[in-house]
Amino acid sequence: MTALARWCLRRRIVVIVLWLAAFAGVAVAAGVTGAAYSNNYEVPGTESGQASARMAKAFPERSGDSDTLVWHTDSGTVRSAAVKKTMRHTLEKIAALPGVSEVESPYGRHADGAGARQISKDGHTAYASVLFDRRTDDLDVDQVQKVVDTAQTASRPGLQVELGGAGIALTEAPRAQLPEIIGLCAAAVVLFLAFGSLAATFLPIITALAAVGTASAGITLLSHAMTVADFAPMLGMLIGLGVGIDYALFIVTRHRKGLREGLPVDEAATRAVAVSGRAVVFAGATVCIALLGMLILRLSFLNGVALAASLTVVLTVAAAVTLLPAILGLIGMRALSRRERRRLAEQGPRPERTTGIAARWSGFVERHPKLLGTVAAAVMLALALPAFGLHLGTSDQGNNPATSTTRKAYDLLAGDGHGSGFGPGSNGPLTLVGTLDGAKDRIAFDALPDRLRDTPGVARVSRPVFDGGHSTGVITVVPTSSPQSRQTSDLVERLRTEVLPEAGGAATLRVQVGGITASYDDFASLIVGKLPLFIGVVIALGSVLLLLAFRSIGIPLKAALMNVAAVASSFGIVVAVFQWGWGSELLGLGSAGPIEPFLPVIMVSVLFGLSMDYQVFLVSRMYEEWQLTHNNRRAVRVGLAETSRVINSAAVIMIAVFGAFVLSGDRIIAMFGIGLAAAVALDAFVLRTLLVPALMHLLGGANWWLPSWLDRWLPRISIEPPPEPGAVRLPGPQDGEKPLVRA
Repeated sequence: MTALARWCLRRRIVVIVLWLAAFAGVAVAAGVTGAAYSNNYEVPGTESGQASARMAKAFPERSGDSDTLVWHTDSGTVRSAAVKKTMRHTLEKIAALPGVSEVESPYGRHADGAGARQISKDGHTAYASVLFDRRTDDLDVDQVQKVVDTAQTASRPGLQVELGGAGIALTEAPRAQLPEIIGLCAAAVVLFLAFGSLAATFLPIITALAAVGTASAGITLLSHAMTVADFAPMLGMLIGLGVGIDYALFIVTRHRKGLREGLPVDEAATRAVAVSGRAVVFAGATVCIALLGMLILRLSFLNGVALAASLTVVLTVAAAVTLLPAILGLIGMRALSRRERRRLAEQGPRPERTTGIAARWSGFVERHPKLLGTVAAAVMLALALPAFGLHLGTSDQGNNPATSTTRKAYDLLAGDGHGSGFGPGSNGPLTLVGTLDGAKDRIAFDALPDRLRDTPGVARVSRPVFDGGHSTGVITVVPTSSPQSRQTSDLVERLRTEVLPEAGGAATLRVQVGGITASYDDFASLIVGKLPLFIGVVIALGSVLLLLAFRSIGIPLKAALMNVAAVASSFGIVVAVFQWGWGSELLGLGSAGPIEPFLPVIMVSVLFGLSMDYQVFLVSRMYEEWQLTHNNRRAVRVGLAETSRVINSAAVIMIAVFGAFVLSGDRIIAMFGIGLAAAVALDAFVLRTLLVPALMHLLGGANWWLPSWLDRWLPRISIEPPPEPGAVRLPGPQDGEKPLVRA
């Protein structure tokens, strides 16, 4: 690390130019190729995935995305001459737009047949199906926007026109610029208060932006090679800005300390990278390992997210240990404020001593470890309680903000249950795909709708539709409940295990339940089934890394416990806001609904990585002091006093960056923002500055115990730097505690 820092300082201009060239090259390539993001939850091998593949093969003309245009009138009916004229003309214009293959109108030639089902019982609401010529992932947003604009020109007093569906949702995709700007401004304020120097303030921000910008363009290119969710770039940006600014903050803080102690600029930067850079690399490695743990789930949807987020973290670490020292060498003494430079010139260098609030707080924790540890544990437990009611499921457009057209269309379709609308299940119908082999199968499939109508939870059943060879049949089933409700999931299970197996009788008929609602259920079930293994692997890998770094059994065990506490408490807050709806509408995040099934996986990965960051920065300083003194009380007190200020500053920055993404307008990103911001706040201000030091005081020298046989067998990973010149080994007994001799 020292050699790398010196090389970057000697060739600072080359390093800066290389970073600029890398960013420009990747950005141009991403701009030329464009993005190919996908939100396909279907998993090959699941029943819904097999049904979708069968459907696409048998009915290729239906492979495009089908969205819904809904109109509603309070007075009169949608069958009135004026409404008919307006909407017929509008639907004809939409049908002629580029990208639209077909529009199924209730006013067409089947108005007394199939079309009649597209008008509600009270006659106040009607809908038309708009079929695009491509799947949602391949749609041109500008073409979809023209459909929205054309449809909404029909709105007038007394006639409400709204649109819903996955394709229409593309026009409501969040824009990250506002959260980015707010998060960066908040980070700049915190950095300026901490440093008092404009040059030092912008160093972490510039470093993070260089890494995140390059990573964002790289993720765009990655989307062409594998399945990458459309929220992956914003998630990568959220993580990258948070950890990127923090990693740079730790190095700049150490660099400024070296300057105040009289070191030359290059020497101070070299030592900063050699000391804090090691912890940064180790912390970044733990984040990447936690993120890449998602690969064991073997889900293409999450593989792309894991690699995209890991790429961002790798580039932030690389920027912190290469680009940052180059810029530090470029700005010279301006890393210090004018007052600090003037004091240094007048009074000369002075060894720094930890005083003030940090030192007093560290002493307070040392004197009252039992009381403070109990209070901290109670707070974490209370916040974690809502997590026990966690309901995993996929939110739909009924959870969108009340002002969005997709939410309004959803509500109009669902109606109030008294003749208005078409029922909540109309927003997520199930698709039953039958594989037919012979006349007996076709007869059994023809009779299936009658059996389905008597099934509890079924509102409506369509007539069977067959492909040209009559080898595949399709029936649409509309549930009585909404797509995200438990009742709909129960209906899917009932159809698969009871109704459909019995329907075939003596025939060889095989019917699979598909559709987007069933695919969401299959996706959630798959994740829930693998979640214990995933969490176990992530905890085990993180614990092994800490074991190798700190040569202790107690440190990894406490870290695993603290990480679980941080995850559970943050999930409690996410459940309260999004599942219970506490303040979600006020924040513009829509109504209460289930928690996305992939959220636990991604959040566990990110939170375990971020928690390890603070654990490493805190304990590495304690470990450094322990090696000098072999006195646990002094090691914990000094480590907490010297790191708490920078950890708290880093946490405030990360909270500001994560919290700003609540304003993204995207429910999923807002879940990540609130969950990560809450976890970082609890981790920094409750766990690392209160519960962890309290436990370490209570455990005494046992914190650092490692069996001698295991010590000899384990390879060595060094996070702590070599002792600085002039470091003195202080005798342990001076603090009233005998040093612990390893077994």
